Amino acid sequence: MKRHLCGVHAVREALASHARDLAVVYFAEDPARGPLAEVATIARNARVTVEVRAASELDALAGPVRHQGVVAIAAGDYPYLDLDALLTKASARTQTPLIVALDEVTDPHNLGAIVRSVVALGADGVITLKDRAAPVTPVVVRASAGATEHAAIARVVNLSRTLEALSRKDIRTVGLDADGSADLEAIDLTGPVALVVGSEGYGLRRLVKERCDVIARIPLSGPVASLNASVAAAIAIYEVTRQRRAARD
Repeated sequence: MKRHLCGVHAVREALASHARDLAVVYFAEDPARGPLAEVATIARNARVTVEVRAASELDALAGPVRHQGVVAIAAGDYPYLDLDALLTKASARTQTPLIVALDEVTDPHNLGAIVRSVVALGADGVITLKDRAAPVTPVVVRASAGATEHAAIARVVNLSRTLEALSRKDIRTVGLDADGSADLEAIDLTGPVALVVGSEGYGLRRLVKERCDVIARIPLSGPVASLNASVAAAIAIYEVTRQRRAARD
């Protein structure tokens, strides 16, 4: 099965991370200048075929996703990891992994934004569900500005059992919930951590909450009672990195 990557950022990041997996990059016009020319040069230098096709063909490939005049074709589905592979990859990077686990996050724009924050802030991976959760699609890739192409994403069947497995590996599981027992900034996040983010409509499910080592809240002082899942995830990831920097100084 072939995977489509749409837009300048997504195609550029795919070329940077795994150009060998790209069969061809299509352009809607001759990429003579600007961002498209840069992408074409990167593709040619990576020995990826570059072709000019009618804009209508790119529209058909991209579907509802804005392609900005460029679509790359990759062989195969998105390269998800299993949990053990994700943890092995994380431990190869650092002794204090930071994982973001998602409990039925179904909005592709939220998933893309969370992946973008994970990659930009230096977290080590994302865990999501095989069912009742958004998969990585062209919409997710574009919402992540191509960050999916650098991310380690694992899919699991049962999140509560996965959190138990993480706890056995001495990774502290911290659920995010408006009714948490402590402010996020008051919790020690300097060790190995998995941040657990709930769904857009219902938050964390009961069993998932029960499997978390601690439930934390992000204190809000304005009239809005809750945060979007991707915003909450970004704030929490930043808080982990802030604490770790402070601990090193």
